[in-house]
This record gives sequence, structure tokens and C-alpha cells, in this order.
Amino acid sequence: MRPMLAGAERMRQPTRELQHGVVEAIHIHPDRSDPMVRIDEAVLEAGVGIVGDRYAGLGISGSEITFIGAEGIEAMVVETGIPLEPRETRRNLLTRGVDLNALVDRRFQVGETICLGIKPCTPCNHLESLTRPGVRSGLSTRGGLRADILVGGIVRPGDQIVELED
Repeated sequence: MRPMLAGAERMRQPTRELQHGVVEAIHIHPDRSDPMVRIDEAVLEAGVGIVGDRYAGLGISGSEITFIGAEGIEAMVVETGIPLEPRETRRNLLTRGVDLNALVDRRFQVGETICLGIKPCTPCNHLESLTRPGVRSGLSTRGGLRADILVGGIVRPGDQIVELED
């Protein structure tokens, strides 16, 4: 979290433009090694997760929903030559146009919902074991974002992602 600034100090800080992006696809998986399944809409429950996803209701902060940027996947494929479909990343929401790493400790709206970025979603050995050698290192700085759901609702492909002011 950022420290609170006194009146004059706060006024001297440059204003940062809030981010806007879009949801391109939604995926869930009912079990650890099951392939991700693309869905047309997701029901997000505050403090729980995505209805039907294996992480829903586990009560682990940062595991309620995960995001990954399409741009990061595309860059990894170009740089490494390793083919990778968005569903293979094991992330729930595929996004475009938003810097997910910049949303750590930030609130943002996705469709009807409001989420809080918790931490980067670092690729793991399990991901690489289910895909191809090199995927873990190829996605090392662009593995996505883990978030909590603060306000539930419906999310669909095409929904806007809008960073909220503090």
C-alpha cells in the first residue's frame, strides 16, 4: 500500500492515468489437472471465487480469480517459439489492454464486479508439466495477476476492466 501524503505533498504528486482494458475470454477448471473449459459468462461471488472453478470457496486470498494478458502470451510465443493457447495458462480471465502487474494492491472493476489485485501470478512447475518445456521461464514476468473478489456479479467476454481511484 502507498503511504498517505499530507495536503501539499499530495497535490505535487503527478496524476497517473487509470487503466482500461477488456476481457477477451473466461476459463475455469473443476479439478487440478483438468483442462480449462471456456465459458460464455462467469458468476463471481465475493470472498468465494468463480462458481464452478476448483478454487471457489477455498478461502485462500489471491486464489479467488486469476488474470493473464493476451499481450504477454503473444510476446512469449514470438520470443520463444513455444506455442501456447490462452486456456493452457491455467488463468481464469484473458485480458487485453491492461498492465496486470500494475494492479497489485489496486481495486478495479470487471463487468459488474469489483476485484482487488493481490499479487503477481508466477508460473509454476505444474503449469510447465501440463504444457511444454520453457513455458515457465517464458511467462516469468507476465504470468498474470491473482485477485480477490470484493463485489460479486457477472463477467462476460467484452466486459471492460477499469482501474478504480483510491
